[in-house]
Amino acid sequence: MHLSITIIIIIITCLVSITAFYNREEMDKMIFWPALIRQKKQYYRFITSGFIHADWLHLGFNMFTLYFFGRIVEQYFRELFGPGVFILFYLLSMIAADIQTYVKYRGNYQYRSLGASGAISAVLFASILFNPWAKIYLFIIPIGIPAFIFGFIYLAYCVYMSKRGGDNINHNAHLWGALFGILFTIVLEPRVASFFLQQLLAGG
Repeated sequence: MHLSITIIIIIITCLVSITAFYNREEMDKMIFWPALIRQKKQYYRFITSGFIHADWLHLGFNMFTLYFFGRIVEQYFRELFGPGVFILFYLLSMIAADIQTYVKYRGNYQYRSLGASGAISAVLFASILFNPWAKIYLFIIPIGIPAFIFGFIYLAYCVYMSKRGGDNINHNAHLWGALFGILFTIVLEPRVASFFLQQLLAGG
């Protein structure tokens, strides 16, 4: 039985997250903690923090999203770049999504964050490049929203909430993960940009 990279990532993330739910010491070792990264050079936290989550809802929502968009992007990446590039993309997205957060909070010992949302934002926006007219359904809106419209709304919301704050969500990671997903894909295959525009102009 062949398991896709997406499924393997989901399995590993679930196992690690569930273990961390019941072991606070392990969670503290893996969580994204800018002050400790700076003080003790624990750069591994850029990666490990993407495999743990705050609770079951956080884990479930992220893995649900990764399941649907990860398989799509993985298939495109395999066809364009060969096997293995998707996992590199996913891991680099974790790092890229948290760089701005690290710079901003490296002097704040109280600040910590966790979750795969930054990397999943990168996956989501890579999928939008490949199919801008795909329908995205939200739980609160039963009507499918074209992916490129959802993308613009998502980015605007991330910018707004990153400035406003107050909801205990790392919107900067979502924003920079999304931007990295676009940049990585276009740098590896510049024709994706023109393909995106052609699809956009052709309409749904």
